[in-house]
Amino acid sequence: MSLHDDLTSVQRRLDDLMRCVARLDEHSGDTLDMRRVRSAAAHLRDSLALLQDSAPADAGKRPVEMVTVPDAPYDRGLWADAEDEGLGSPHRHAP
Repeated sequence: MSLHDDLTSVQRRLDDLMRCVARLDEHSGDTLDMRRVRSAAAHLRDSLALLQDSAPADAGKRPVEMVTVPDAPYDRGLWADAEDEGLGSPHRHAP
């Protein structure tokens, strides 16, 4: 499935959830717990809308670029002045 298909599927399920919450609200009345459920469902709806707005239009159509990593060992000169994190300086003197 593409990103667009997944977002559409989530939107349909969220619409179902909102309908169920509305029916539940009719039966249970305005209690603290029901207000929390309504608030959580509304928060999900708002979050999904933000996610849909920020999703790129061609997210599912872009090919993934593969990067090859050579098997040859790295040049040791790359780490000549580096310190190992957590081990301190190579001369064991605190800064």
